[in-house]
Amino acid sequence: MIVRIMGEGQVRLADSQLPRLNELDDELLAAIHASDEAAFRTTLGVLLDAVRELGEPLPDDSLEPSELILPSHEASLEEVKAMLRDDGLIPG
Repeated sequence: MIVRIMGEGQVRLADSQLPRLNELDDELLAAIHASDEAAFRTTLGVLLDAVRELGEPLPDDSLEPSELILPSHEASLEEVKAMLRDDGLIPG
C-alpha cells in the first residue's frame, strides 16, 4: 500500500502492518470523538511515526498513486475530523 503523509512524501507499507496502524487509528478516532486535543495530538504523532518507521520511503520524484492519505503532524483536530471516513483514516 502506498501512503502519503501530507507535506512529507510517500511510503510503501506492507499489508501486514495495517493491524497496528488500525489500532492507532481507533485511538485517534476516540480522541477526536471525545474532542480530547492532548490525546489527539499525541496519537496523531504516534500514528505518523509508525508509518514512517514501518514504511519504505519512495523517492521524491516517484509518481505512484497514493492509496491512503494521512494528515500532517500540524493538522488540527477539526481538519482531521473532516478527513475521516466511517472507519477512521485507515480502512479496515
